[in-house]
Amino acid sequence: MSVDIKVPSPGESVSEVEIAQWLVSDGDYVEKDQEIVELDSDKATLALPAEESGVISISVEEGESVEVGQVIGTIDTDAAKPDGGDDSDSDNKKEKKEESKDSKEDKSTEKEMDAKKESKDEDKGKAPAKEEKTYASGVPSPAARKILDEKEIDPKEIKGSGKDGRITKEDAVKAEASMGSPTGAARNSDTKRMSSLRRKLAQRLVSVKNETAMLTTFNEVDMKPIFDLRAKYKEEFKEKHGVSLGFMSFFTKAVVRALKEFPQVNSMIDGDNLVTFDYQDISIAVSGPKGLMVPVIRNAENLTFAGIEKEIKRLATRVRDGEITVDEMTGGTFTITNGGVFGSMLSTPIINPPQSAILGMHNIVERPVAIDGKIDVRPIMYVALSYDHRVIDGRESVGFLVNVKEALENPEEHLMGGDSAAERALEI
Repeated sequence: MSVDIKVPSPGESVSEVEIAQWLVSDGDYVEKDQEIVELDSDKATLALPAEESGVISISVEEGESVEVGQVIGTIDTDAAKPDGGDDSDSDNKKEKKEESKDSKEDKSTEKEMDAKKESKDEDKGKAPAKEEKTYASGVPSPAARKILDEKEIDPKEIKGSGKDGRITKEDAVKAEASMGSPTGAARNSDTKRMSSLRRKLAQRLVSVKNETAMLTTFNEVDMKPIFDLRAKYKEEFKEKHGVSLGFMSFFTKAVVRALKEFPQVNSMIDGDNLVTFDYQDISIAVSGPKGLMVPVIRNAENLTFAGIEKEIKRLATRVRDGEITVDEMTGGTFTITNGGVFGSMLSTPIINPPQSAILGMHNIVERPVAIDGKIDVRPIMYVALSYDHRVIDGRESVGFLVNVKEALENPEEHLMGGDSAAERALEI
């Protein structure tokens, strides 16, 4: 019996995928539930397992685009599982291979003998060659040699203008001016088709730039209060909850607070309508093997610090293991991206459509700042809010970012319910 291998639907609104990689070869015997092919959609990568055991026949090559439901191969379930083959057949093949090798060596020896004989016959008929005078063609003068050596220019690449083709000082100077940087190093290139995910991402980024009125506003945050809280409670927090107390829970809490204060930022355009949400689903940008993914923390407004950290860890692990689903990456109302983990000091993040705004975090650097009229060194992070000006005005964008800054610089009061409430907020 033959079983068709059909492309499953990776998620709602996805009608086409790309064959990213076959994990088996045509004619291989595969076991039931063995992963046989990876499919790329515009949102995620899906590994497809074999429905039955048998010999696989592949009908669609890697890199080709296929529709959901299309047959990309078959599995012959009646085929017997190979047992390693017969030893006598193996010996016969080995003997034939050795015979073929001996035959090739004999033929090669005969050719070499014939070639030597022909060469001797030709030499007998030739008259002694007349000794010709050699000239300095392509040889640089001492002054030219010095210039070429300093610039690591190969004399063979220069046509000399001197007597008998000699390379003059003027030739070397002209070569230095025209050749620029040395080209002795390897200059290879590699061309390959972009994955479906990367192509879709490229289209989305261009459409965001072309179809939104995107602007970015900036501010800076003194991270010392958060540093102090993490230093004080990180051991107890990790011991009780099994996750580290990171920066993302503080930023997520601060964003949720600001979105409640400025609901316009938690809105998006739908045709001629403006949709505003009364919940906060926060998309978190995570770098994975297939590129940047943005899984969503659902109803972040209802989560504690520990709940946020656990959810971020769970989603990040699924992204890095290639197990994230389309449903886990759709439906966010606002995005947070952290370029600081790669060392970025400042950037203008691009909006994640159809959302209307995105917050960019950056690296934390000790900088001199004025505190109560005195210069002090504090850990400072620059933050950026990119927003769609069609939806969000300057007052809302600046006010939103200032609200985030206030919450992060005074987390006990704004994020934990008041002074000395940190232990209760962190559930320790």
